[in-house]
Amino acid sequence: MRRGFLALTALVLFAIPLSAQTADEIVAKYVKAIGGMDKISALKTLQRSGKFTGGGGFEARLTQENKRPNMVREDFLIQGMDGVTAYDGKTGWKIEPWQGKKDPEPLGEDELKDIIADADFDGPLVNYASKGNKVEYVGTEPVEGTDAYKLKVTLANGEVRYYYMDTDYYVPIKIETKRMIRGAEREFESSLGDYKEVDGVYFPWSIESGPKGSPQKGKVTYEKISGNTSIADSRFMQPSAAGKTDAQRQGEPADASQMQPKTQQEKQQAKPPANEPKKPPVER
Repeated sequence: MRRGFLALTALVLFAIPLSAQTADEIVAKYVKAIGGMDKISALKTLQRSGKFTGGGGFEARLTQENKRPNMVREDFLIQGMDGVTAYDGKTGWKIEPWQGKKDPEPLGEDELKDIIADADFDGPLVNYASKGNKVEYVGTEPVEGTDAYKLKVTLANGEVRYYYMDTDYYVPIKIETKRMIRGAEREFESSLGDYKEVDGVYFPWSIESGPKGSPQKGKVTYEKISGNTSIADSRFMQPSAAGKTDAQRQGEPADASQMQPKTQQEKQQAKPPANEPKKPPVER
């Protein structure tokens, strides 16, 4: 009897560190574990590049650029074609050359939700309340045989995600997402790993994603992540059909085909005075 009581007591004591947690405590430990708010806030831009590997040996190059407060650009390079999905803080757009479309076009409703989520520089857990997100602690659940803290994260747009946080390092090791696509709810899951430091903040360098329960997963392996590099705002703005943003067009000379011919009086005023000495040609 006494041995059974001691065994039960030990079980309860060992269970306390896993169960006696609140959502705010877990999120606070996560923020501290990846570097702390000072170092997180010090990052103003982030550039990631690597490769995507899919089923059947399919490979593609990819890059992702983020800039505070909420700008993002994602390039997907395959067979010499560069597909782009971007958000400039107000407008989402894409270019899909493999669909025979070389000009930018607006994102659909579901695509816009995805890119706005990617534009969240620090992710939905950091400063979650100010972003309109809701985080709840819903217990523990094993991930590949190891218990993890499970957080239910409801984004401001209504999308629900479940974050599985490592009980030792308090970083997410798996994320499950429920989202509506064309009126039907679908579930996806991502496994995160290979955390490394970038300018004092830890990021996952390996992310494997796909439909929940499906063996068909795509894997992103980052080869380089850089912080606080210079990125122009024009990188995120939708270009015109000619490939330039409105901001890049400002200050350019007008198209010659749209210029009115000069009058004879304007031509005479443009000529130098007859007594002005000729200037030598500029060396090229």
